[in-house]
Amino acid sequence: MNEFELIRTFFARQDVTRPDVVAGIGDDAALLRLRPGQELAVTSDLMVSGVHFSLDADPFSLGHKALAVNLSDLAAMGAEPAWFMLNLTLPKVDARWLEAFSRGMFELAREYRVQLVGGDTSRGPLSIAIEAHGFVPEGKALRRSGAREGDRVYVTGTLGDAAMALDHRLGGIRLAENELSVLSERLDRPAPRVREGMMLRDIASSAIDISDGLVADLGHILEMSHVGAQLQLEKIPVSPLCRLHIRETGWDTILASGDDYELCFSVPVKNITALEKLRSNSGFHWIGVIEAKPGVRILDEAGKPYYPQQSGHDHFSIIAKKTT
Repeated sequence: MNEFELIRTFFARQDVTRPDVVAGIGDDAALLRLRPGQELAVTSDLMVSGVHFSLDADPFSLGHKALAVNLSDLAAMGAEPAWFMLNLTLPKVDARWLEAFSRGMFELAREYRVQLVGGDTSRGPLSIAIEAHGFVPEGKALRRSGAREGDRVYVTGTLGDAAMALDHRLGGIRLAENELSVLSERLDRPAPRVREGMMLRDIASSAIDISDGLVADLGHILEMSHVGAQLQLEKIPVSPLCRLHIRETGWDTILASGDDYELCFSVPVKNITALEKLRSNSGFHWIGVIEAKPGVRILDEAGKPYYPQQSGHDHFSIIAKKTT
């Protein structure tokens, strides 16, 4: 099977066909129709074997997650997903792997009505790069730079489930099979909070998706907004299953792991009533307040400072530690 047969077989056929796609797969470039009064949000994410996933990872889940992490970035901007491009390097053509990978990717694409419009394939070490595009009304995009002193800090969903599953796979804790099955779903097939992001456009003052850990990602908001924050440890939402193992893993696992792909956002006090009227399947949870003093300060249940030993994931700091 050559490159063009591979594309026709596994990627050209898809359920989603959007009217704003003038020309998609098959030409030298995609032709896309922009909406009047809308801004285009563009994001990309790279997943590399041996860094983001193991070579024996389930290809269906890889297809899902590769697209999900990009949709999560669009969600953090309050954007409505529209199109995506796929760049894929493969050590060889494996029809069974490609069928499962494309099925996982297109199943999620169908849920959010996002169309694959192009990309590239090549021989090489297994890596997956997706670029996603979405629409947001002019001037309504959620940014990292809008948090102000007195705003409340919130997160969607619960944190730490994916981290617990990863900790098990790395030999840190031992989970029962039924526990691992539930927690692995959060790690392998995250649900991007697209609906929530769009709901927050007129309510939140800043937002980010939690991809590298709550402390690290909130830190990006604080840096861009030139503010700080105080968090209440007992307010951070965790699932009942995750709470069972916090004594083993410690709170750092919850604070420094980001693979749940929830949203962290700030809300001005005047908008809290509007936030409380919103209905979300994931829920909105208050965890702290924006302060003028820079940095993140965390208080435990007794009101005493909690100092995490980890802040979040960083590819290059890990490489540096390994080589020094």
